[in-house]
Amino acid sequence: MQSETIMLPRNSTTFLFCVVLAMGAGSTPLQAQTAPSTAQKTQAINYARPAEPPVKPALLALPPGAVEPAGWLRDWAQAARNGITGHLDEWHPTFADGWKGVPIKAPGAKPDGTGWPIEQSAYWLDGALRLGLVLHDEALIKKIRARLDPVVEGVNHAPFGTSFIYWKKGYTPEGFDSWAHSQMGRALVALYDGTRDPRVLEALVKVYAAYPANMGTLQLGGAVSGLCNLDAMLETYSFSADRRILERVMQAMAQPEVAKDIQAWKAGRLAPGHMVILYENIRLPAVVYPWSADPNQLQATLGAFQWLDEHHMLPYGVASGEEFASGIGAFRKTETCDVTAMLLAASWMYRIQGQGDWGDRMERAFFNAGAAPVARDFQTMCYYQSPNRLRSDSLPCEQPHSPGPPNTRFTPLGCPNVLCCVGALNRIIPHYVIHMWMATRDNGLAATLYGPCTVSALAGDQVPVKVTTTTDYPFGETIRMKVEPEKDVAFPLYLRIPGWCKSPQITVNGSKVAVTPDARGFARIARTWAKEDSIELQLPMEPTVLRGYETEFPSANRKYFSFEPAEVFQPRRLPYASVLCGPLLFALPIADVDPNTPAKDAKWQYALGTDAGQNDAGITVERRPMPARWDWPLDAPVVLKVPAHAFDWRPTDAQALPEKPVTGTTSETVRLVPYGCTKFRISMFPVTARAWP
Repeated sequence: MQSETIMLPRNSTTFLFCVVLAMGAGSTPLQAQTAPSTAQKTQAINYARPAEPPVKPALLALPPGAVEPAGWLRDWAQAARNGITGHLDEWHPTFADGWKGVPIKAPGAKPDGTGWPIEQSAYWLDGALRLGLVLHDEALIKKIRARLDPVVEGVNHAPFGTSFIYWKKGYTPEGFDSWAHSQMGRALVALYDGTRDPRVLEALVKVYAAYPANMGTLQLGGAVSGLCNLDAMLETYSFSADRRILERVMQAMAQPEVAKDIQAWKAGRLAPGHMVILYENIRLPAVVYPWSADPNQLQATLGAFQWLDEHHMLPYGVASGEEFASGIGAFRKTETCDVTAMLLAASWMYRIQGQGDWGDRMERAFFNAGAAPVARDFQTMCYYQSPNRLRSDSLPCEQPHSPGPPNTRFTPLGCPNVLCCVGALNRIIPHYVIHMWMATRDNGLAATLYGPCTVSALAGDQVPVKVTTTTDYPFGETIRMKVEPEKDVAFPLYLRIPGWCKSPQITVNGSKVAVTPDARGFARIARTWAKEDSIELQLPMEPTVLRGYETEFPSANRKYFSFEPAEVFQPRRLPYASVLCGPLLFALPIADVDPNTPAKDAKWQYALGTDAGQNDAGITVERRPMPARWDWPLDAPVVLKVPAHAFDWRPTDAQALPEKPVTGTTSETVRLVPYGCTKFRISMFPVTARAWP
């Protein structure tokens, strides 16, 4: 059977929102545009849940473990298992004793075993469980279940039921403990989704059916919000169909202060507050939207993402957040927690809208910001990363109060006094892997994020299908897929075409297929699939130069950033350029002895010298085979050769970049490698007059 395609123009996220509304609540962005047959109308939807929202999400998440990493991605996941993720409970009491109902010898712990440690340990438990599920690592799953099962049993056997803190009779969660509940709720949702253990769902329902509705607001200041439980609550409702949970969610969203925040976000009025809280909250209106059918909620989340893009986005795809938002700059920092929270928020938008641009966002954040803050052997990590890193002790300046020095150095715990980042780090890899494939409402499968993996899922009329993806992506341009259904089966397979790719090519069983991405950025191949069918997707990557300005620190956060020089709060527009190729950000590497020690006499004082008038001509790409085992080597498999101009550049905390393009005509070629392969680097470059339009 010949493949068929749907050809529609690709448009913006804003236009997508209008299309979704115009299509109506029963339509989905990835549906075929022709009327379904009678058989299609009566066929059950694979991966539908007992409770479905009135506005149907475009993509259906597969259970954790349906996608298993392979190739270089498996190497990295195994390094996590053998390093921080697999052993964090052996390194600190917060992770050894959190959620046991015992006193914990750790900062922020309360005598009854609650407080800070239950937030931080829940991050780790969630990430480690998901990693065990995607690797099918029974030893790691058993280790984490030994910690989660007592929570489940404690809740189920308690004569009360509004809290995962099963050891406190009649306890009603509020404030920080409610925030910690949201992290444990996600871990238990993953446990149920990956195992279908009915006792886990029973515990989730028992807590969330009676959960307090006054959970907090969406405000983005320094206070956490219990509203972060909403996604775990709605997942629990979708699995259980217990309407008491949905009623609690709607009551929480109906609070006047929440409605006020939603209207402000729609208008682009957001406060530059604590970035983790912003990323945790940013998804919530959109997560509720499918159940409420209130378009204001989806618009609010889209408006918040746009605000972040305009005011705080850094070239590696995650906003600045030195705890608090800090604008755009070469030495502005991003907390590792922000990477995890950004991927979570974007994945929810991806599921709801089905827009491939969310995949582009997730890939840029994962391949760049996800790799930089962890050592190559996954034994140490840093609390903060920054686009440019010259030394480990300064530039950027150390915040003396929160989380405390040394917060840009690599250590087993990141910052030993603040353990949220070392806990949240463990979610990054499995969260990406879980979302590499999703199901569609027409019983197809969608390749949503790329990398080497195998997906085992149902397609068509509940036929088991395995698709094995072999690729070096994003370090290579070729993605090969082998489709192996249990029996011949007709279903559509959707391939995301990244927005940066100008000339994709697809072949099926060696025959070229003329495919144009649809309005969501997906190529649709509908056919009867048989064993040994194969697909080859070519995604040519062209180097591009991203140009922008370094901006001032937000004046609203001046008190928090009181240690910074006064000059950084004055209006500034310092030109910079960054180089990307496909989803990868590239950086001038500063060789390192270890993650905290740069090599002596490294030369890094360059301005980018590309020709702005010739579509960034002059950049060449060199590729070599992947190493036998992947560990983000500085000797990278893909390198860019870029024209640059050496000059006397002496950055300071007060001024990281020159005020204007630098002069000079001499040029030399510098070698750039993927940002994630570096520990010391320049990725936000000064520019020459030739490189600046």
